[in-house]
Amino acid sequence: MSLPGMLYGSGIGKYNQTSYGGYNHNLSAMDGQIYDMTNMSSDYAPLLSPRAQRYITRTLAQPNGLYANDGLYWVDGTAFYADGVSRGTVSAGRKTFAALGAYIIIMPDMAYYNKLTGEFGSLNASWTGAAQIVDGTYGGETAKSNTIEASDVDFTTLFKAGDGITISGATVHPGNNKTIIVREVTATKLVFYENSFVINDGGDAETALTLSREMPEIDFLCENENRLWGCKGDTIYASKLGDPTNWNVFDGLSTDSYAVQVGSAGDFTACFSYLGYAIFFKEEMIYKVYGSAPSNFQVMGSASLGVEAGSSLSLAIAGEILFFLTRAGIVAYSGGTTQSVASAFGLERYHNAVAGSDGLKYYVSMQNEAGDWNLFAYDTRLGIWEREDDTQALGFAWDSNLYFLDADGTLWLNGRPRTVPEGATLEDPVQSMVEFGEFVDNDPNKKQIAKLQVRISIDAGASVTFWMMFDSSGEWEEISTIESQVLRSYYLPLVPRRCDHYKIKITGIGGWRLYSMTREDAIGSELRSTPGRQ
Repeated sequence: MSLPGMLYGSGIGKYNQTSYGGYNHNLSAMDGQIYDMTNMSSDYAPLLSPRAQRYITRTLAQPNGLYANDGLYWVDGTAFYADGVSRGTVSAGRKTFAALGAYIIIMPDMAYYNKLTGEFGSLNASWTGAAQIVDGTYGGETAKSNTIEASDVDFTTLFKAGDGITISGATVHPGNNKTIIVREVTATKLVFYENSFVINDGGDAETALTLSREMPEIDFLCENENRLWGCKGDTIYASKLGDPTNWNVFDGLSTDSYAVQVGSAGDFTACFSYLGYAIFFKEEMIYKVYGSAPSNFQVMGSASLGVEAGSSLSLAIAGEILFFLTRAGIVAYSGGTTQSVASAFGLERYHNAVAGSDGLKYYVSMQNEAGDWNLFAYDTRLGIWEREDDTQALGFAWDSNLYFLDADGTLWLNGRPRTVPEGATLEDPVQSMVEFGEFVDNDPNKKQIAKLQVRISIDAGASVTFWMMFDSSGEWEEISTIESQVLRSYYLPLVPRRCDHYKIKITGIGGWRLYSMTREDAIGSELRSTPGRQ
């Protein structure tokens, strides 16, 4: 903040600034507000300082996704890695992830990795071949029309009791093509409830029967209350309780799968688990699922700004609040209505956001209308934005520390980590910049800036340069460069300049902290009304 200026009898005004707000990219940013910045941070607030150096932990050749859940996971090309070890092969292209118990789910491949066993495989299972639908047994008792037998398969490697499978290819009695729940499994038999099928005496022989257990096509996936939840188009899906492989089990039990359609316009754009609820987003609607079992699930919608299409990865929790990008900018959501926190960006509009959080700061990488990428951080303690750099992040992950993967394949560990992994290297000294808005010193008259005094500490090997621009000339004039020093005050030499307004910019290499900045100027005459005259 700028303390009130003191006007002496000589007409000299003195203005002292001891705290500094965040990013405010509006033309109204004046007298100490920050119009633009690069690699600045609120870590030492209310002091002005650059962000901490990051660590490079590794470089991926073809970065396709990052995730953390009691370990760090990523996809490099078509290889899926768990804590640095290749565990399976996926298709090419960007991936998203979810977790349920020991399972890490990789989408859109519908693949899984089991953290406990190391097993990697598909959530889906399918078999096609010659089979017979016959009488059999159930629970040790004779049962009619309830068994599928085949000799060239081991069903125990594909299915388990409780699976909901879809049968197709039945020609003798086409009514046997259905989705049905397996009750018992042996190597050569799938057993169902008695009279599950219609068969001829002696059974039906089918030459090309297909048995499949498939996950529905899902665009967005999350975990909530021991179920996987997903959505696509207008439909919301939930897996069987505790079982990511089953989405078609409708047995009238509390553990069943679930599916429902909603009737609002547009497709779903994201889903997320927050405050114990599965929440689904369209661009102009937010849906929350209430209830504890399929029998009492209720989907309640509210007309509100939802996640912008293409920014499903912008959802992250910081300071116990959920943040995401809407068509009107970044908003905060605490379970009711959304509140905009985007005023700092002025008229700039952003898209394709990817976000993460360290618990208190919300980090978001997003693309402006010119196609340029920007990495911002929102400090929930102070309610201010900081702009870091032009990083395009593909994903963030919290694994005791905050990691992010950029489009060039660098896996970064964010500054000030709790622990640093073995082999991580510190990035080069941070190059920082802060540009203040226009200073008019609370006076519309012409003025003559006379002195600029700063109180600053600069780390060893670092340097800071001060610049000024007068009357929006477009030219920055170097005022002074200060090398590494302990905390002290400096008077910066200025050539007196008569102007209507002026701007100050600070550039630095390495670490520094600005404690205060004091300006002195002499108040001049009123502005002349004739255009072009000074």
